[in-house]
Amino acid sequence: MMLSDEKVTHMSHVLLKELKKKGLVVVREDEGKIRRQIQKSITDELKAGEEIEEAVRRKIQSYSKNIIEGSSEWEVLYKKFFKEEEAKRGRYSG
Repeated sequence: MMLSDEKVTHMSHVLLKELKKKGLVVVREDEGKIRRQIQKSITDELKAGEEIEEAVRRKIQSYSKNIIEGSSEWEVLYKKFFKEEEAKRGRYSG
């Protein structure tokens, strides 16, 4: 589920404010430019997550056996395939 532009904008303001407040960043660029980059990063990550989820769901649906969403088997496969897709795309899968 994508967040609205307003929510992403709000998150970028909050994130930059807190990073500055905690002394984790020193702003040497225009703050608007930094916030736009934060917004792009958030949007890109959300999009990548949605693409991974779609790929995982397609993979599970491709099984000849009907695997019911929410079942323990579905959950195990979902987690396994999600980690695999993240690894393929170079994302951290903790």
